[in-house]
Amino acid sequence: MRRRDVDVPVLVEAARTGSARAVARLITLVENHDPALREVMAALAPHTGHAYVVGLTGSPGVGKSTSTSMLVAGLRGRGLRIGVLAVDPSSPFSGGALLGDRIRMSDHALDPEVYIRSMASRGHLGGLSWTTPQALRVLDAAGCDVILVETVGVGQSEVEIAGLADTTMVLLAPGMGDGVQAAKAGILEVGDVFVVNKADRDGADNTVREIRHMISLGDRTEPGLWRPPVVKTIADRHEGVEEVLEALDKHREWMADGELHRRRVRRAGAEIEAIALARLRSRMGGLGDGQDLESVAEQVVAGTTDPYAAADDIVAAL
Repeated sequence: MRRRDVDVPVLVEAARTGSARAVARLITLVENHDPALREVMAALAPHTGHAYVVGLTGSPGVGKSTSTSMLVAGLRGRGLRIGVLAVDPSSPFSGGALLGDRIRMSDHALDPEVYIRSMASRGHLGGLSWTTPQALRVLDAAGCDVILVETVGVGQSEVEIAGLADTTMVLLAPGMGDGVQAAKAGILEVGDVFVVNKADRDGADNTVREIRHMISLGDRTEPGLWRPPVVKTIADRHEGVEEVLEALDKHREWMADGELHRRRVRRAGAEIEAIALARLRSRMGGLGDGQDLESVAEQVVAGTTDPYAAADDIVAAL
Protein backbone atom coordinates (compact mmCIF):
# COMPACT_ATOMS: atom_id res chain seq x y z
CA MET A 1 0.00 0.00 0.00
CA ARG A 2 1.38 3.40 -0.99
CA ARG A 3 2.22 5.63 1.97
CA ARG A 4 0.01 8.70 2.23
CA ASP A 5 1.83 12.03 2.18
CA VAL A 6 1.94 13.68 5.60
CA ASP A 7 1.38 17.42 5.91
CA VAL A 8 3.04 17.79 9.31
CA PRO A 9 2.26 21.48 10.04
CA VAL A 10 -1.44 20.99 9.25
CA LEU A 11 -1.56 17.78 11.32
CA VAL A 12 0.14 19.36 14.34
CA GLU A 13 -2.09 22.43 14.22
CA ALA A 14 -5.20 20.22 14.04
CA ALA A 15 -3.97 18.21 17.06
CA ARG A 16 -3.38 21.42 19.04
CA THR A 17 -6.94 22.57 18.35
CA GLY A 18 -8.36 19.36 19.78
CA SER A 19 -8.76 17.05 16.79
CA ALA A 20 -8.73 13.50 18.15
CA ARG A 21 -8.21 12.19 14.63
CA ALA A 22 -5.06 14.29 14.20
CA VAL A 23 -3.73 13.12 17.58
CA ALA A 24 -4.41 9.51 16.60
CA ARG A 25 -2.56 9.90 13.32
CA LEU A 26 0.44 11.55 14.98
CA ILE A 27 0.73 8.69 17.49
CA THR A 28 0.44 6.21 14.63
CA LEU A 29 3.35 7.95 12.90
CA VAL A 30 5.29 7.57 16.15
CA GLU A 31 4.48 3.87 16.50
CA ASN A 32 5.39 3.14 12.89
CA HIS A 33 8.68 5.10 13.02
CA ASP A 34 7.46 7.06 10.02
CA PRO A 35 10.08 9.02 8.01
CA ALA A 36 8.16 12.17 8.95
CA LEU A 37 8.71 11.52 12.66
CA ARG A 38 11.72 13.85 12.94
CA GLU A 39 9.68 16.71 11.44
CA VAL A 40 6.75 15.86 13.74
CA MET A 41 8.89 16.02 16.89
CA ALA A 42 10.46 19.31 15.78
CA ALA A 43 7.01 20.82 15.22
CA LEU A 44 5.72 19.59 18.59
CA ALA A 45 8.71 20.66 20.68
CA PRO A 46 7.69 24.32 21.29
CA HIS A 47 4.29 23.21 22.58
CA THR A 48 5.39 20.59 25.13
CA GLY A 49 6.32 20.66 28.81
CA HIS A 50 2.94 21.60 30.27
CA ALA A 51 1.23 18.26 30.99
CA TYR A 52 1.51 16.53 34.38
CA VAL A 53 2.37 12.86 33.79
CA VAL A 54 1.14 10.23 36.25
CA GLY A 55 2.28 6.63 35.83
CA LEU A 56 0.22 3.72 37.16
CA THR A 57 1.90 0.40 37.70
CA GLY A 58 1.35 -2.80 39.66
CA SER A 59 0.89 -6.52 39.30
CA PRO A 60 -1.70 -7.94 36.87
CA GLY A 61 -5.14 -8.05 38.46
CA VAL A 62 -4.78 -5.18 40.94
CA GLY A 63 -7.20 -3.00 38.96
CA LYS A 64 -4.96 -0.63 37.00
CA SER A 65 -7.45 -0.01 34.19
CA THR A 66 -10.36 0.43 36.60
CA SER A 67 -8.27 2.77 38.76
CA THR A 68 -7.28 4.75 35.65
CA SER A 69 -10.95 5.15 34.76
CA MET A 70 -11.65 6.30 38.33
CA LEU A 71 -8.88 8.90 38.13
CA VAL A 72 -10.12 10.16 34.76
CA ALA A 73 -13.56 10.74 36.30
CA GLY A 74 -12.06 12.58 39.27
CA LEU A 75 -9.81 14.77 37.12
CA ARG A 76 -12.61 15.55 34.67
CA GLY A 77 -14.61 16.72 37.67
CA ARG A 78 -11.95 19.42 38.03
CA GLY A 79 -12.45 20.48 34.41
CA LEU A 80 -9.10 19.14 33.18
CA ARG A 81 -8.32 17.69 29.78
CA ILE A 82 -7.01 14.14 30.13
CA GLY A 83 -4.89 11.85 27.98
CA VAL A 84 -4.49 8.13 28.68
CA LEU A 85 -1.80 5.84 27.29
CA ALA A 86 -2.56 2.23 28.18
CA VAL A 87 0.24 -0.22 27.33
CA ASP A 88 -0.67 -3.86 26.73
CA PRO A 89 1.82 -6.72 26.41
CA SER A 90 2.51 -8.10 22.95
CA SER A 91 2.31 -11.86 22.53
CA PRO A 92 5.77 -13.43 22.15
CA PHE A 93 4.20 -15.97 19.78
CA SER A 94 1.82 -14.05 17.49
CA GLY A 95 3.21 -10.57 18.07
CA GLY A 96 -0.31 -9.24 18.61
CA ALA A 97 -1.79 -7.45 21.62
CA LEU A 98 -5.34 -7.45 22.98
CA LEU A 99 -5.43 -3.65 23.57
CA GLY A 100 -8.42 -4.20 25.82
CA ASP A 101 -7.91 -1.49 28.43
CA ARG A 102 -10.47 0.77 26.76
CA ILE A 103 -13.19 -1.75 27.63
CA ARG A 104 -12.88 -0.69 31.28
CA MET A 105 -12.86 3.00 30.33
CA SER A 106 -16.00 2.98 28.20
CA ASP A 107 -17.60 5.58 30.49
CA HIS A 108 -15.30 8.20 28.95
CA ALA A 109 -15.48 7.07 25.32
CA LEU A 110 -17.76 9.93 24.23
CA ASP A 111 -16.04 12.67 26.25
CA PRO A 112 -14.21 14.99 23.81
CA GLU A 113 -11.90 16.13 26.62
CA VAL A 114 -10.56 12.60 27.19
CA TYR A 115 -8.24 10.88 24.72
CA ILE A 116 -7.52 7.19 25.31
CA ARG A 117 -4.91 5.30 23.32
CA SER A 118 -3.92 1.66 23.74
CA MET A 119 -0.37 0.78 22.73
CA ALA A 120 1.34 -2.58 22.35
CA SER A 121 4.65 -3.11 24.15
CA ARG A 122 6.01 -4.83 20.99
CA GLY A 123 8.43 -6.89 23.05
CA HIS A 124 9.96 -3.93 24.86
CA LEU A 125 10.71 -4.72 28.50
CA GLY A 126 10.14 -2.35 31.40
CA GLY A 127 6.34 -2.31 31.31
CA LEU A 128 6.11 0.31 28.54
CA SER A 129 6.18 0.59 24.78
CA TRP A 130 9.39 1.73 23.10
CA THR A 131 7.50 4.70 21.64
CA THR A 132 5.72 5.82 24.82
CA PRO A 133 7.93 8.93 25.40
CA GLN A 134 7.17 10.27 21.91
CA ALA A 135 3.46 9.50 22.29
CA LEU A 136 3.54 11.49 25.54
CA ARG A 137 4.92 14.47 23.62
CA VAL A 138 2.01 14.28 21.18
CA LEU A 139 -0.59 14.35 23.97
CA ASP A 140 1.30 17.10 25.80
CA ALA A 141 1.36 19.31 22.71
CA ALA A 142 -2.31 18.51 22.06
CA GLY A 143 -3.23 20.36 25.24
CA CYS A 144 -3.74 17.57 27.79
CA ASP A 145 -3.47 18.89 31.35
CA VAL A 146 -2.83 15.45 32.84
CA ILE A 147 -1.58 12.31 31.08
CA LEU A 148 -2.12 8.95 32.73
CA VAL A 149 0.23 6.17 31.64
CA GLU A 150 -0.88 2.66 32.54
CA THR A 151 1.88 0.07 32.25
CA VAL A 152 1.92 -3.61 31.47
CA GLY A 153 1.44 -5.71 34.62
CA VAL A 154 4.72 -5.19 36.39
CA GLY A 155 6.96 -8.08 37.38
CA GLN A 156 10.22 -8.07 39.32
CA SER A 157 12.14 -5.80 36.93
CA GLU A 158 9.60 -3.79 34.95
CA VAL A 159 9.77 -0.46 36.78
CA GLU A 160 10.70 1.77 33.83
CA ILE A 161 7.67 3.97 34.50
CA ALA A 162 9.61 5.66 37.32
CA GLY A 163 11.84 7.33 34.75
CA LEU A 164 8.96 8.42 32.54
CA ALA A 165 6.35 9.87 34.89
CA ASP A 166 6.37 12.98 37.07
CA THR A 167 4.55 10.97 39.75
CA THR A 168 4.54 7.18 39.92
CA MET A 169 1.51 5.55 41.53
CA VAL A 170 1.91 1.91 42.55
CA LEU A 171 -1.24 -0.18 42.92
CA LEU A 172 -1.48 -3.21 45.18
CA ALA A 173 -4.35 -5.42 46.30
CA PRO A 174 -4.98 -7.68 49.30
CA GLY A 175 -3.84 -11.22 48.67
CA MET A 176 -1.35 -10.25 45.95
CA GLY A 177 1.75 -10.87 48.08
CA ASP A 178 3.29 -9.44 51.23
CA GLY A 179 5.69 -6.58 51.76
CA VAL A 180 8.70 -8.75 50.96
CA GLN A 181 7.27 -9.43 47.50
CA ALA A 182 6.78 -5.70 47.04
CA ALA A 183 10.39 -5.09 48.00
CA LYS A 184 11.59 -7.80 45.58
CA ALA A 185 9.65 -6.22 42.75
CA GLY A 186 11.45 -2.92 43.32
CA ILE A 187 8.20 -0.98 43.57
CA LEU A 188 8.98 0.42 47.03
CA GLU A 189 11.81 2.42 45.47
CA VAL A 190 9.84 3.73 42.48
CA GLY A 191 6.51 4.54 44.14
CA ASP A 192 5.59 8.12 45.01
CA VAL A 193 2.04 7.19 45.99
CA PHE A 194 0.84 3.71 46.98
CA VAL A 195 -2.77 2.67 46.47
CA VAL A 196 -4.25 -0.47 47.99
CA ASN A 197 -7.18 -1.18 45.67
CA LYS A 198 -10.04 -3.61 46.31
CA ALA A 199 -9.98 -2.43 49.92
CA ASP A 200 -13.31 -4.15 50.60
CA ARG A 201 -11.49 -7.48 50.59
CA ASP A 202 -10.17 -9.19 53.70
CA GLY A 203 -6.61 -8.26 54.52
CA ALA A 204 -6.66 -4.73 53.11
CA ASP A 205 -5.65 -3.15 56.43
CA ASN A 206 -2.83 -5.67 56.82
CA THR A 207 -1.55 -4.81 53.34
CA VAL A 208 -1.56 -1.09 54.22
CA ARG A 209 0.36 -1.76 57.44
CA GLU A 210 2.93 -3.94 55.65
CA ILE A 211 3.60 -1.35 52.97
CA ARG A 212 3.89 1.46 55.51
CA HIS A 213 6.29 -0.64 57.55
CA MET A 214 8.45 -1.43 54.51
CA ILE A 215 8.52 2.26 53.55
CA SER A 216 9.58 3.18 57.09
CA LEU A 217 12.64 0.93 56.74
CA GLY A 218 13.93 3.03 53.85
CA ASP A 219 16.08 6.14 54.04
CA ARG A 220 13.23 8.65 53.90
CA THR A 221 13.45 10.11 57.39
CA GLU A 222 15.50 13.23 56.59
CA PRO A 223 13.58 16.53 56.68
CA GLY A 224 12.29 17.56 53.27
CA LEU A 225 12.29 14.07 51.76
CA TRP A 226 9.04 12.79 50.31
CA ARG A 227 7.35 10.06 52.35
CA PRO A 228 4.95 8.15 50.08
CA PRO A 229 1.37 7.98 51.39
CA VAL A 230 -0.64 4.75 51.30
CA VAL A 231 -4.26 5.18 50.24
CA LYS A 232 -7.11 2.67 50.16
CA THR A 233 -9.56 2.58 47.24
CA ILE A 234 -12.38 0.55 45.74
CA ALA A 235 -11.95 1.66 42.15
CA ASP A 236 -15.01 0.01 40.63
CA ARG A 237 -17.16 2.02 43.06
CA HIS A 238 -15.04 5.19 42.71
CA GLU A 239 -14.39 5.11 46.46
CA GLY A 240 -11.18 6.79 47.57
CA VAL A 241 -10.68 8.87 44.41
CA GLU A 242 -10.52 12.18 46.30
CA GLU A 243 -7.90 10.78 48.67
CA VAL A 244 -5.78 9.66 45.71
CA LEU A 245 -6.10 13.04 43.98
CA GLU A 246 -5.12 14.77 47.23
CA ALA A 247 -2.01 12.59 47.49
CA LEU A 248 -1.09 13.41 43.87
CA ASP A 249 -1.61 17.13 44.54
CA LYS A 250 0.68 17.01 47.58
CA HIS A 251 3.40 15.23 45.65
CA ARG A 252 3.16 17.73 42.82
CA GLU A 253 3.47 20.60 45.32
CA TRP A 254 6.50 18.91 46.91
CA MET A 255 8.19 18.65 43.51
CA ALA A 256 7.67 22.34 42.75
CA ASP A 257 10.95 23.20 44.50
CA GLY A 258 13.15 21.96 41.63
CA GLU A 259 12.45 18.21 41.81
CA LEU A 260 9.93 18.25 38.95
CA HIS A 261 12.46 19.98 36.66
CA ARG A 262 15.17 17.50 37.62
CA ARG A 263 12.91 14.56 36.84
CA ARG A 264 11.98 15.96 33.45
CA VAL A 265 15.65 16.62 32.59
CA ARG A 266 16.47 12.99 33.47
CA ARG A 267 13.51 11.85 31.34
CA ALA A 268 14.68 13.89 28.35
CA GLY A 269 18.22 12.57 28.79
CA ALA A 270 17.01 8.97 28.80
CA GLU A 271 14.90 9.64 25.70
CA ILE A 272 17.86 11.18 23.84
CA GLU A 273 20.08 8.25 24.82
CA ALA A 274 17.49 5.71 23.62
CA ILE A 275 17.12 7.45 20.25
CA ALA A 276 20.90 7.70 19.81
CA LEU A 277 21.42 4.03 20.67
CA ALA A 278 18.63 2.99 18.29
CA ARG A 279 20.33 4.91 15.47
CA LEU A 280 23.66 3.28 16.27
CA ARG A 281 22.08 -0.17 16.26
CA SER A 282 20.56 0.50 12.88
CA ARG A 283 24.04 1.29 11.53
CA MET A 284 25.66 -1.84 12.94
CA GLY A 285 24.31 -4.02 10.14
CA GLY A 286 26.90 -2.78 7.65
CA LEU A 287 30.21 -1.65 9.14
CA GLY A 288 32.11 -1.32 5.87
CA ASP A 289 35.05 -3.32 4.49
CA GLY A 290 32.78 -6.36 4.19
CA GLN A 291 32.25 -6.40 7.94
CA ASP A 292 28.96 -6.75 9.78
CA LEU A 293 28.00 -7.64 13.33
CA GLU A 294 27.62 -11.33 12.53
CA SER A 295 31.08 -11.61 10.94
CA VAL A 296 32.63 -9.87 13.96
CA ALA A 297 30.76 -12.28 16.24
CA GLU A 298 32.17 -15.17 14.19
CA GLN A 299 35.69 -13.90 14.89
CA VAL A 300 34.97 -13.82 18.64
CA VAL A 301 33.68 -17.40 18.53
CA ALA A 302 36.75 -18.48 16.53
CA GLY A 303 39.04 -16.89 19.11
CA THR A 304 40.74 -14.52 16.66
CA THR A 305 39.56 -11.53 18.70
CA ASP A 306 37.87 -10.84 22.02
CA PRO A 307 34.50 -9.12 22.70
CA TYR A 308 36.10 -5.92 24.02
CA ALA A 309 38.37 -5.51 21.01
CA ALA A 310 35.45 -6.31 18.71
CA ALA A 311 33.28 -3.69 20.43
CA ASP A 312 36.09 -1.13 20.11
CA ASP A 313 36.34 -1.87 16.38
CA ILE A 314 32.58 -1.43 15.95
CA VAL A 315 32.55 1.89 17.81
CA ALA A 316 35.49 3.12 15.74
CA ALA A 317 33.74 2.09 12.52
CA LEU A 318 30.58 3.92 13.52
